[in-house]
Amino acid sequence: MHLLPVLPRAHRAAAACAALACAMAFAQPATPLAPKPPEPATLAANAEFAKTLPFADRRDFEDAMRGFIGTVPDALVPGAGERPAWSMKPYGFLQADAPADSVNPSLWRQAQLNAIHGLFRVTDRVYQVRGFDIANMTIVEGDSTLIVIDPLLAAETARAALALYYQHRPRKPVGTVVYTHGHADHFGGVKGVVDEADVAAGKVQVIAPSGFMETAVAENILAGNAISRRSQYQFGSLLPPGVRGQVDTGLGKALARGTVTLIAPTATIDKPTEERTIDGVQFVFQLVPGSEAPSEMLMYLPQFRVLNMAEDVTHTMHNLYTIRGAEVRDGSLWSKYIDQARVAFGDRTDVLIAQHHWPTTGRERIVELLKKQRDMYKFINDQSLRLLNHGYTAADIAETLRMPASLEQEWSARGYYGTLRHNAKAVYQKYLGWHDADPANLNPLPPVAQARKTVEYMGGAEAVIARARGDFARGEYRWVASAMSQVVYADPSNRAARELGADALEQLGYQSEAGTWRSAYLVGAMELRNGVPKIPSGGTANADTLKAVSNDLFFDYLGVRLDAAKAEGKRLVIDWNFTDSKQQFVLTLENSALTHIAGRQPDADATVTLSRATLDAVTLKQTSFPAAVLAGQVRIEGDRAKLAELMAMLDSFEPMFPVVEPRP
Repeated sequence: MHLLPVLPRAHRAAAACAALACAMAFAQPATPLAPKPPEPATLAANAEFAKTLPFADRRDFEDAMRGFIGTVPDALVPGAGERPAWSMKPYGFLQADAPADSVNPSLWRQAQLNAIHGLFRVTDRVYQVRGFDIANMTIVEGDSTLIVIDPLLAAETARAALALYYQHRPRKPVGTVVYTHGHADHFGGVKGVVDEADVAAGKVQVIAPSGFMETAVAENILAGNAISRRSQYQFGSLLPPGVRGQVDTGLGKALARGTVTLIAPTATIDKPTEERTIDGVQFVFQLVPGSEAPSEMLMYLPQFRVLNMAEDVTHTMHNLYTIRGAEVRDGSLWSKYIDQARVAFGDRTDVLIAQHHWPTTGRERIVELLKKQRDMYKFINDQSLRLLNHGYTAADIAETLRMPASLEQEWSARGYYGTLRHNAKAVYQKYLGWHDADPANLNPLPPVAQARKTVEYMGGAEAVIARARGDFARGEYRWVASAMSQVVYADPSNRAARELGADALEQLGYQSEAGTWRSAYLVGAMELRNGVPKIPSGGTANADTLKAVSNDLFFDYLGVRLDAAKAEGKRLVIDWNFTDSKQQFVLTLENSALTHIAGRQPDADATVTLSRATLDAVTLKQTSFPAAVLAGQVRIEGDRAKLAELMAMLDSFEPMFPVVEPRP
């Protein structure tokens, strides 16, 4: 998982969505169009798929229920309003034994496993709360306090998970919080389990891997608006749960809806392997930077013979590239980290846990899992490289590569969250980038112009749609989706093309084994039929998460927001003095680029003196620069108009921009 962007302009819902809808070139239906049933070709594809995997193997279900202590009905966690922060009730349809005909049977199995919720005993003094958020909370009982590993995504779900634990175990205070990595579903609920004042007073320690605060936001902040919008496709957050809607993310059920918080670490793990004793419990930490996250660590508990693989080994193929957008991950490096953990701890481990999914018990099964996960990522990396060295393009590799038979039947190697196809393309991207070396693809027409010429060459929209209807009837949904995308880009108002394109995407979603692909297909179908949805404002931006944004990164983000056309021919220099951190920066606008450097420039046009807390309040729109000046929170020396001039050049991003059609 990733941290959702923290700046308000990087992740808030569409206040301007109504204006966008007015600008769209097609008539939206008065009543939203409902999903359609699976076509005969989908029914046949899913039935045939069910024959290919060992569904009689129920060991994962046994593992998922082992140590069950108790839960609350539907894992219900109330929210701030009428809508709960978390509930499994909408997923009651998964209690059916037979998969729905509109869900890939393998994904149905994974969705059933991820629907199991409650408090579980892993081993003596080690417990997990699972199914109360997309991630797991692991609780280790120290001699006098609790050690909480990864306090979920939201304070509400974290608080409920800890309350469930206290219903069944002695009420020791939380003395330590451990973050395994810097994705929000692994730290966002921290204020649901500890008070920041206790951390500040030294009563509670917070431990994280080296580089945690820097990477907790940096991977998403600069492209945050785009990643937020694309995340709606990956996680299906716009879809209602159901057999024709969202069923699972593959990694867990869904994202909690609640308050994302953050408390900075009080201690970090800096060595590749580091041993610490925390309230009588021995920990061996293993840093694994650049695997599933830029800053991440695994841990071994020798007293309990428990190995926690964080998010590097779960019961799915993970992402080398995540379709919401992120830097490509190194499959070879990931594989090596897994093998290092196997060699160091495998023969001394009785239970393997992770911060998603369910445990694996027994040394033989644990070593087997580690080896297969190790080999899965290495296979994808090496074989994709082999094929690209033969001259295969990314699309060729994705279409050609097949997992070896020994991994094909392995449930933990199935593509529920990542997929072989898009991970193979990720390796190509990592080593060769976007260009496939064909000069015809070096500078093609942009999408709208390309689509219009393509449709014209194909005989016009009516002819294309007529042919596509025949292909749809034959179950050629991949092609129909592609062809209708061209027609929609050529003419977004073409209702027939939108509906046929939506029908094709929907059938692809019903057939998808990956929860992420299913969601993306179904969200695309929904938006082709009904347009970009109007959703209320929301986001993860708050005072807690803004603390993770360094001053340096903040100014980088201002540069991203600079509208170059408005800045054309303008030059200004502003000094920034931060009273709390004593940091100074020179912000320079020249050649339509906004740059910054530490220090000060005596002949700057203006000097702004303020605290970072005041800047955060302006960012969160709790105040403004003029109001802060009047309140004495900001002092501006020199030409005050220069600051206003700079602010007027900064762009605002539409959170709900179109995805399956061109921008208006």
